[in-house]
Amino acid sequence: MSTRLRQWFPPFLTFVSAVVAAAALGSLAQTQINLQALIGLGMTIELPLRLRSSLADLVNFAPLWALFLAVAFLLAFPMARQCLRWFGGRRWFWFGLAGAAAVGATLFALKLAFAITLISAARSWLGVALLCLSGAVGGLVQAHYGRRRN
Repeated sequence: MSTRLRQWFPPFLTFVSAVVAAAALGSLAQTQINLQALIGLGMTIELPLRLRSSLADLVNFAPLWALFLAVAFLLAFPMARQCLRWFGGRRWFWFGLAGAAAVGATLFALKLAFAITLISAARSWLGVALLCLSGAVGGLVQAHYGRRRN
């Protein structure tokens, strides 16, 4: 493995881990919120159906959501790094905040671009909060495993 590849591989792996963590948690939150809405309409949702639905969303929804998150995190994480330099504080705070803000901005941008809420979980405040929380977890993964650059 070349020296250059060895330099870039750990940060790339860290970034992918942050995206995957946020996408998986966001996907699971979306599934459970949607199933809860169906329960509110009178349907009965047993645990096996919850598990199958969760797995189906991890396979079908999470990869697309991960693409959106990757773009958002590519913008947000350098900003978190810069805020850390300018204002100091804790690395986990800035990256967690950046991850949550990136998800919020992505949801807002999608709504503006398509004039509808594409991510059904984002139709409620609880859904938006859980999706932003998943972004914060992605930011925490980045903060914890990412290299500190001075």
